[in-house]
Amino acid sequence: MKLLAGSFLVLLGGMACAGDADRVLKTPDLIAFWDFQEPAGSPRVSKGGTQALSLVEKKGGVARVDGGVFGPHAAEIAYGQRFQIDRKDVGPLDLHGKEAQVTVVAWVKRRDKQAWQAIAGLWDETRAKRQYCLFLNAPTATRADEMKRYPVDNRIHGHVSAIGGGTPGNKYCITYSSGATKIPFGEWQCLAMSYDGKASRVFVNGKLDAWELRNPFPYADGIFDGGADGADFTVGAVHRGGSWGNFFGGTIGGLAVFKRALAEEEIAALAEAGR
Repeated sequence: MKLLAGSFLVLLGGMACAGDADRVLKTPDLIAFWDFQEPAGSPRVSKGGTQALSLVEKKGGVARVDGGVFGPHAAEIAYGQRFQIDRKDVGPLDLHGKEAQVTVVAWVKRRDKQAWQAIAGLWDETRAKRQYCLFLNAPTATRADEMKRYPVDNRIHGHVSAIGGGTPGNKYCITYSSGATKIPFGEWQCLAMSYDGKASRVFVNGKLDAWELRNPFPYADGIFDGGADGADFTVGAVHRGGSWGNFFGGTIGGLAVFKRALAEEEIAALAEAGR
C-alpha cells in the first residue's frame, strides 16, 4: 500500500488508522508539534517551529502504548502524572500581550471522570501566573452576558487570562469559552482552543463547538505576561492551591501549539489529519 510522505499507517484489529503529520507541520505559525512516539522515560521532543522543545515526564515514566494517531504509539497519562517544560525553557510558547494569539490542538482519548482536567497550556493558579490553557470537564461554564457560572459537565474549555489572577470579583479565573458537545470516553477526539485577541473559542473534531453566550466567549484584554518566573508549560496538570492538580487521565496522541488563532477550516484540516 502506498503512503503519502509524512503519513502513518498501522493495522489495529483489522482497522487502518492514518495520521498525516505533514499537514500539521505545514500549517503556518506552528510553534511545536509532539507526536508522542518516544518510549517511556524519554523526553517527548517537538517537531516543526523554530526550535525543538522537550516535554519532560513528572511523577514517573509516562507509558507508551500502541494505537497512536501520528505513529504506532501514543502516551498514556496516569492520574497524577504530567509532562512539563520549565519556564526558562518554554521559549516561543510564552505568548503574551494585548495582541497575542494562540491555538492549542490536542488529540486525546478520555479515561478518567474527575472535574477540571488540564490538557495543555501555561497556567499557574497558585502564583497567579495564568496565561492560556485547554481544559476538559469543568463543572461550570460562564455566561458572557452575566459573567456568572452555571453547572455543566463533560465539555471542553478555552481559558485565557490577561491578569494572571482571578477575574475581578471572583476567586478564580472565569473568562473561558465552553463547548456545547459532551466529550465521550474511550474515543479519539481532536480538541482545540483558540484566542484571536477578541474572543476565546473551542472546537471539537474540527468544528466550532458553538454555544450561545459561552462559545465564542468575548475577551479583548489579551494574554498575561508571566515574566521570567511565569508558568511552566504543562500537559496533563496545572499548579493550583499550592500543589499540582487538575490531572488529565487518558491517552494523548498529538499536541500542537500555534502562535495564531487558526481559522475554523484550518482546524478542520488538522482534525482530518489525525484520522
